[in-house]
Amino acid sequence: MNLSFKKIIKYSKNSKVQLAVIILLGFIFRLYRIGNPLLDWHAFRQADTASVTQRYVDEGINLLQPKYHDLSNIQSGLENPEGYRMVEFPIINGLIAFIIRVLPQADLELTSRFFSILASVGTMIFLYKFVRQLSNHANAVISVAFFSFLPFSIYYSRVVLPEPYLLLFSTASLSLFISYLKTEKIKYWWFSLIFLILSFLLKPFVAFFAPVYLTLILVFNKELLKKISTYLFPIIAIIPFFLWRRWISNFPEGIPASDWLFNSDGIRLRPAWFRWIFWERLTVLIGGFVAPIYTVFNIRKINRDFYILASWWLGFLMYLVLIATGNVRHDYYQVIMLPCISYTFSRGILLMNVFINSYLKKKKVKYRKYISLIICIIIFFITVFLSWIKVRGYFNVNNWEYQKAGVEANLLLPKEAVVIAPANGDTLFLFQTKRSGWPIGYYIPQKIEAGATHYISVNTDKETQELETKFHTIKKTDEFVIIDLTKPRDNK
Repeated sequence: MNLSFKKIIKYSKNSKVQLAVIILLGFIFRLYRIGNPLLDWHAFRQADTASVTQRYVDEGINLLQPKYHDLSNIQSGLENPEGYRMVEFPIINGLIAFIIRVLPQADLELTSRFFSILASVGTMIFLYKFVRQLSNHANAVISVAFFSFLPFSIYYSRVVLPEPYLLLFSTASLSLFISYLKTEKIKYWWFSLIFLILSFLLKPFVAFFAPVYLTLILVFNKELLKKISTYLFPIIAIIPFFLWRRWISNFPEGIPASDWLFNSDGIRLRPAWFRWIFWERLTVLIGGFVAPIYTVFNIRKINRDFYILASWWLGFLMYLVLIATGNVRHDYYQVIMLPCISYTFSRGILLMNVFINSYLKKKKVKYRKYISLIICIIIFFITVFLSWIKVRGYFNVNNWEYQKAGVEANLLLPKEAVVIAPANGDTLFLFQTKRSGWPIGYYIPQKIEAGATHYISVNTDKETQELETKFHTIKKTDEFVIIDLTKPRDNK
C-alpha cells in the first residue's frame, strides 16, 4: 500500500472514527425515500415479504405457518385458499410483527425498511472485521466504503426482502469463523454456526460459501481438519434448513415454483448470460462501468488474501452458473455477492494506487503520491456516480394510484373483505389494500364463488366496465374504482 494512503487511512486510535463516519454516512444515504410505499423496484417481491408480516400483525404470529394475502394459484400452480407463504423461515417477519403489535402506531412498511437498514449497518461492521482479519485497516475500511456508497448496495439495503438479513448473517458467520480459526475459542464456533444456520433458513444459496470456509481453514488453521467439530459445523448448519423444507412440503400450495431458477430458458453460459451477468449487472449496474479498471489489479499481488478472495468468487461463479435464469431475470439475486464485490473493489483500487505511484516514480513525476491518490479517489466517485445513474430509477414509485386505492379500500372495506386487485398477477396492489384475495382478474364468477367480495381496479378496461354495470360501485375517481361484488345491480 502506498505511503500516502497510510497517512490518510492508517490503523490507529482514529480508525474507529473513520469507520464510524463511513457507517454513519451509509446509514444516512439509506434513509433516502424510506417513507415510500412498497411500489418501487421489485415491489412484487417486497410486497410478498411484507404481506407475511402484515398477516402476523393482524392475525397473530405463527412461525410455522406463514401466510400472505395472495390466494391465487399463480406462484405455486395450486389453489391457495389459506394464503400460505412457504419460502424463507419467517423469523424476521415475526420479529417485526411483534414490534408492531407492541407499538401499533408504527407503520409496517417504514418499520420493515428501517430494520433492513439496521441489518445493513450490521453487515458493514462484520465486513470490516472480516477484511481486517484478512488484510489491514485500509483494505477493511475501503471495503466498507464501497458497500456503504455503491448505489446498488444502498437500494437493496433498505428493501423489504430477506437479502439485507442474509448479508448480515452470512458476513457475521464468516467473520466469527476466522476468529474461531485464530483463537480456537468454542464461543466463536457457536456464534459462527448460529449465524450460518440463520443464513440457510433465509436462502439456501449460502451453500455456495463452502469454498471460502474451506480456504479459510487451510490458510489460518489446517490442524482443525483433524477435529470432528470442523466436519460437524456444516452438517449442523444445514439440518434446520432441511427440517424446514420437510415441514413446508406439507403445504405445497404455499411453495412458489422454483425449477425455473436454474436454466428454464436455456440461457446458461450462452452469450446473453455472459452479457447480463458480467456486463449489465457486475460492470454497469454495480460497478458503474469503470470497476473492471481497478478490479483486474487484484492479480498483481498473489497472497493469502487473493486465495481467499478467489475462493469466494469460485463459490459465486458456481452460484451464477447453477442459478442461471434466476440471476439473469432478477438483479437482486446478486445482492448476496455485495460483500465480496466490495472487498474485490477495495483490494483492486489499493493495488492500482501502488501501481500508479510506482509508474510515476519511474517517470520521476513530482507529487506522485498525491497524484496517484487523487486518481483513485476520482475513479471511486466516478464508479458511484455512474452506478447511481443506472440505479436511481429503482427508488421511484410509478403507480401511486395503487397506494391511493389501497388507502381508500382500508377506509371503506371491512377487515374480512376478500378482494380482487388486478395488477397482472403482481401482489404489490393487493398488499396496498391490506386484504386477502387475488392479484389478477378474469374468471370473476369463480372468484366470487371462492369468496371474493370486492373488486378494486385502477384501469378502465373491459372487465372493470362490465363489473360496474353488474354490481354496485362503492367509490369511483379518476384513478380507481371500488366495486362491491356482494351487491348486484337491478338492471331490469
